[in-house]
Amino acid sequence: QVQLVESGGGLVQAGGSLRLSCAASGNIFRINAMGWYRQAPGKQRELVATISSGGNTNYVESVKGRFTISRDNAKNTVYLQMNSLNPEDTAVYYCKAFIYYSFTQAQHLWGQGTQVTVSS
Repeated sequence: QVQLVESGGGLVQAGGSLRLSCAASGNIFRINAMGWYRQAPGKQRELVATISSGGNTNYVESVKGRFTISRDNAKNTVYLQMNSLNPEDTAVYYCKAFIYYSFTQAQHLWGQGTQVTVSS
């Protein structure tokens, strides 16, 4: 059984920084794309950033220049460095990964979420 476990959320003042981590564990053959999503109260979950197995990245416009996604393939871990945080970044942040259990068996997996709160 594979699971994603996030950490690093918390309360920070506007202008501050946080670093989120998401580690995959269990029966993993390989991991393709990994990403971070967020859901603010009363809003739909939105994509924040993704990173391919080769390191290609993609960001939602609102976080470009402030957030950086990275991954450590040896540790099956994806990170999200968040700088210059503002109250609009307040949300539950979820990681997602496309994980292969064998050459042919794969599925999308979500983490449990971690709360990020930015005070003004």
